[in-house]
Amino acid sequence: MTVSAPQAALSHEHRSPVALSLRGITKRFPLVLANDNISMEVKWGSVHALCGENGAGKSTLVKIVYGAQPPTSGEIVVDGQTVSFSSPADAIAQGIGMVFQHFQLVDTLTVTENVILGAEPTQGTSINYGAARRRVAELIAQFGFALNPDALVGELPVGLQQKVEILKTLYRGARILILDEPTAVLTPSETDELFDFLKGQYAASGNAVIFISHKLHEVLHISDTISVIRDGKMIGTIPAEGATTETLARMMVGREVTLKVDKTPAQPRDVALDIQNLVVKGEHGNAVDGVSFQVRAGEIVGIAGVEGNGQSQLVEAITGLAPYHGRITYLGREARGVREVEASGLSHIPEDRNERGLVLEMSTAENYILGEQDRAPFAGPFGLLRLDVIEKNARDLSERYDVRPRSTALPAGSYSGGNAQKLIVAREMRKEPKILIASQPTRGVDIGAIEFIHARIVEARDQGLAVLLISADLGEVMNLADRILVMYEGKIAGEVDAAQATETGLGMMMTGSGAAH
Repeated sequence: MTVSAPQAALSHEHRSPVALSLRGITKRFPLVLANDNISMEVKWGSVHALCGENGAGKSTLVKIVYGAQPPTSGEIVVDGQTVSFSSPADAIAQGIGMVFQHFQLVDTLTVTENVILGAEPTQGTSINYGAARRRVAELIAQFGFALNPDALVGELPVGLQQKVEILKTLYRGARILILDEPTAVLTPSETDELFDFLKGQYAASGNAVIFISHKLHEVLHISDTISVIRDGKMIGTIPAEGATTETLARMMVGREVTLKVDKTPAQPRDVALDIQNLVVKGEHGNAVDGVSFQVRAGEIVGIAGVEGNGQSQLVEAITGLAPYHGRITYLGREARGVREVEASGLSHIPEDRNERGLVLEMSTAENYILGEQDRAPFAGPFGLLRLDVIEKNARDLSERYDVRPRSTALPAGSYSGGNAQKLIVAREMRKEPKILIASQPTRGVDIGAIEFIHARIVEARDQGLAVLLISADLGEVMNLADRILVMYEGKIAGEVDAAQATETGLGMMMTGSGAAH
């Protein structure tokens, strides 16, 4: 078995100026038309962005290109030749590589072992590891990746793990590289490094990139051409030059969307949430290590940081879900356990809506009263449910928070991500809390729903709530928060007034190097 030469990924020899042509791609599933007669061209030497809301059909389309899904009808043309894929192996053989949002790496293997896994060079009946390592080292040097071929992948930061995923595709000779939400877990500096590679080296050397992202400012920054899909149909393809985030949002949603949060300066009042010397144990040492901060009524405090630096454990402690050492007071009083914490005036929008926010098999009406099903106004004497009150509550909240479809009987698992999230926001705000913990409140949510949820969070602040916002989306934190704290390795790395914050400064804090100013 031989390995594709690394130079194949930088080949200028093309039969056609068009790297990939999709002609009338249609994909039907039972009850769903995921792709409806989609046509698109990606040119060699370019970065082509693919945008659309969740459920628009982007993932299905790139899975077809990568050979993971067969189209119902339509034609795929690679470098001027019509092809048919029955598996990803067929796509890889045609020079198509894909880096998924969730990495497919083995933590206990080295960089070299991960890169060659499934495509090991052999010498007789044995794996020629020496040749494989030399080839991987050549690729690392060629593309300037700061990687050690012998490092264990599980010990690498997430930005370097992504480079290992890219190396896997280059090792196999990828000339067309598909990246699905590649910056979701990267710091600003890691994002800049990725963009320098994709545009400055890979595409500039004659290859092609298909870039999928919901971060429209990044799409405009890196891409040459942008295609937008809505409801399974191709809405249009435009040059990135001259386009704006507003233009793209309008194409994606079909209406004008306000992307900038409209908010007045905060008017902070008394301390509502006070955290002192908080320690939460993790698998390896302290996940939260001596954290102290306060959130006042009438302000939004944002916590930024690369995921895995203690944010989830911090939220679990504050919401009563995890044991801790230290002191947390809610409106001046201590509370322990979920029930006590909720009774103290706290509501929680959890980071994983399916695991922590909803019971997917239960109806809309039932999900609206989770945690309150045994008390007034939803339960009467002897705990008997008041079905008429529960039904009216569901109708009112779905109307007020624009949860669609307007069904009180629909199982929660049937909703799109945006509508499921709005259901949770509606339930938590109905409780009239004094403190709101919003953890990843717009993860996996459509642009229209993001606009709506952001407005509700600002509205909560203006009504006098103390809001703690935890988000891996740095833009979201900078857009919503009044003050920003950065977590790094379980500690608060620094604090900055949001009006003075910059992506570069916050990014340095997120990696533990430098101040935010």
